[in-house]
Amino acid sequence: MTRPVTLCTGQWADLPVAELARKCNEFGFDGLELACWGDHFEVEKALTEDDYCAKKRELLEKNNQQVFAISNHLVGQAVLDNIDARHKAILPPYVWGDGNPPEVNARAAEELKNTARAAQKLGVDVVNGFTGSSIWHLFYSFPPVPPEMIDDGFKLLAERFNPILDVFGECGVKFALEVHPTEIAFDLYTAERALETLNYREEFGFNFDPSHLLWQGVDPVEFIRAFPDRIYHVHMKDAIVTLNGRSGILASHLNFGDPHRGWDFRSLGRGGVNFEEIIRALNVVGYNGPLSVEWEDSGMDREHGAKEALEFVRRMDFSPSTVAFDAAFDKEEQA
Repeated sequence: MTRPVTLCTGQWADLPVAELARKCNEFGFDGLELACWGDHFEVEKALTEDDYCAKKRELLEKNNQQVFAISNHLVGQAVLDNIDARHKAILPPYVWGDGNPPEVNARAAEELKNTARAAQKLGVDVVNGFTGSSIWHLFYSFPPVPPEMIDDGFKLLAERFNPILDVFGECGVKFALEVHPTEIAFDLYTAERALETLNYREEFGFNFDPSHLLWQGVDPVEFIRAFPDRIYHVHMKDAIVTLNGRSGILASHLNFGDPHRGWDFRSLGRGGVNFEEIIRALNVVGYNGPLSVEWEDSGMDREHGAKEALEFVRRMDFSPSTVAFDAAFDKEEQA
């Protein structure tokens, strides 16, 4: 049996969730990965309104949509980040408050704890998200970066995320970090270090997204092989490297969609990610959860893209074999 295909709603938060659920039913998706912004899933209401989660599920069921995970990337980003004016645009007003950086960090951490509690009430056991990073700006070591500065960044991860993960553990919910530039873990080796820093707590794993690894030159399949028991959720998302002798891999401070960038996101199947090998690797590690389409392509109509992406995932996914193809020739088995 192949995996359910869901749509990550973060890029669709301008639409009311009722409208999006109807569209996804028409498109043929199996469910929604609800983002904790817009009206898609509101953590505060989930905890303060007794019937909020029941009504949310009723809405989804009415449209033949399931929910396996929720996502709170935006609040998670503010837990470890060095807070500045940019964060105001992505945070709920009650988390931003007066913008005082340490207080924003603290409120974001509390909101992430509450996200675990809200997920428990909704009946899902995975929260996808970001951690942010106090040391992302040090990724290029000039002026020379003393190792102690990097150590301090990972110590901060332990200091701020262990109490968060305590709540996740109490709720029976797992936090799945999307390994991504600007996060404490942005490639394979930093992911290893994040796990080590948190003492390999079961509550902490990964929302696997190949697109952010591809343009860095990391083979997404190697990431799955490195963390076979930590793939808690999967985003299906494509990207393409477009270096032409003038463009740069760091994207030249150009926004997504600018044709002068050295890389960009693409609708599924139109980039450079080898999804065939990803599905095979997921089969090997026994991942049976949803394949969640995170659709981003600045050059394509998103409704066309969502339908195209759904068809692509359905076509690419397959169940692993339960027998060896040459078992019929095994004389010992026949005996």
